Amino acid sequence: MLPASPEPPVRLTWAQPEDLVGHELRQAAEDGRDPAAALRAWLAAGGHPAPDRAGSSPTPAPPELRELAVRLLDALAQLPPRSTVDEPESWPAIRAACRTTERFTPPAPGPPQGDAQAPPRAAGAPSAGQDPLPRTGPEAALRTRLEAAWVGRAVGCLLGKPVEKLPLAGIRALARAAGNWPLDDWFTARGVPPEVLAAYPWNRRSAPTSLAENIDGMPEDDDLNYPLLGLLLLQRHGKGFTTADVARLWLDELPAGRTFTAERIAYRNLLLGLEPPATATHHNPFREWIGALIRADVHGWTNPGDPAAAAAQAYRDAALTHTGNGVYAALFVAAATATAATGRSDVHTALRTGLAFVPPRSRLAEAVRFGIRAAGQEADFDLVVDRLHARYGHYHWVHAVPNTALIAAALTHADGDFTRSVCGAVSGGWDTDSNGATAGALAGLLTGSPDDIPHRWTAPLENRLATTVPGFDGIGFDTLAHLTAQEAARS
Repeated sequence: MLPASPEPPVRLTWAQPEDLVGHELRQAAEDGRDPAAALRAWLAAGGHPAPDRAGSSPTPAPPELRELAVRLLDALAQLPPRSTVDEPESWPAIRAACRTTERFTPPAPGPPQGDAQAPPRAAGAPSAGQDPLPRTGPEAALRTRLEAAWVGRAVGCLLGKPVEKLPLAGIRALARAAGNWPLDDWFTARGVPPEVLAAYPWNRRSAPTSLAENIDGMPEDDDLNYPLLGLLLLQRHGKGFTTADVARLWLDELPAGRTFTAERIAYRNLLLGLEPPATATHHNPFREWIGALIRADVHGWTNPGDPAAAAAQAYRDAALTHTGNGVYAALFVAAATATAATGRSDVHTALRTGLAFVPPRSRLAEAVRFGIRAAGQEADFDLVVDRLHARYGHYHWVHAVPNTALIAAALTHADGDFTRSVCGAVSGGWDTDSNGATAGALAGLLTGSPDDIPHRWTAPLENRLATTVPGFDGIGFDTLAHLTAQEAARS
């Protein structure tokens, strides 16, 4: 018998030291540390830059290079950071930098009133057998808005899934070839010439469930898993949850293989025995990427009219995995969402409120202001996107800075229109499904009802969400809205 050929190595993405060091070198240059000496040592030893699009390099590094990568990660962590005045880390320091207490008073009325001491419902419990749901009044209106937010988040995520990781030119080429540019409908392979598909292949894992011809309900995605986990967190611990509560919930309910970038590193750090906030910093070059932002919606949904409380919750959630601009992006989304959730705000007021919770001299604040300003100056959104890519294209495609700027620009340019909001966020590239999800959730809130979201977006979802988060698989967005409204009512 011939000897069996060796099995290919397991290439765990977003975790190998030889890949992390390249990302950390890039992060150091962005946040004001000097990585020159570490970069010289890495290149001299034969190290490579971080993978541009993938989560890992094709082959493992030899042991000596991996050991060097670990030493360099430790050395880079010891470099003195830029001044924390512009980009503070702690919640008190962030609040002081923003001065939000004096500038914003939560408007009344607040969230729907209910029995604040009522025990949480089971995660995926159907409506039958629960207390009768009011059909009119503030409670019903909030629940309707929240259903539109859940649906909008799913629509935007699903729209962006087939083109995730593609360059901007590829997104435009695929949509134009299908007669769908400016983007106004689901992506499709129908009518797209083979040479275009060969040049810009769809996302391999997503295309079977996210092209127009394939959609059958909302497939699983981390952009929906994290809001579900956030809802589960509030059901178990209430609004006073701690970062340690988030960590324990993840270990209990979140499969490790469903985590990516900063979340995967933090998960690994928990298994190594590290405690927050070290989980966010130890060998974690993704700590300013988009992960905390995609977890922030639920904190705004459950604090309508109270952006400060929403931002405080988002901070405690984000601190498990992120620092700096990664945290600020979550604060921005949470506060903007809490403002939109009242049903009394337009998109521009919501974005201004969100920006008020971002340290004003941070890179994220500058990028969001630039995105909003560019959206107000250009009638053609393609030109807005081109300006954003010219200014922030040096960041990784998952980094919070360019993606948050794009979300703000898309929402501003759309002026509250749902379709233009999600299509703008997705057609702008970078992290397409996450950007579409966040823009869709806020735009959905602003519509006030899922019935006001165009039927071509809602019908394929079939009011059904797939997930591995326990208790939620197959749940409807109407039930999710009811459960979320319950948590909004709890003190």
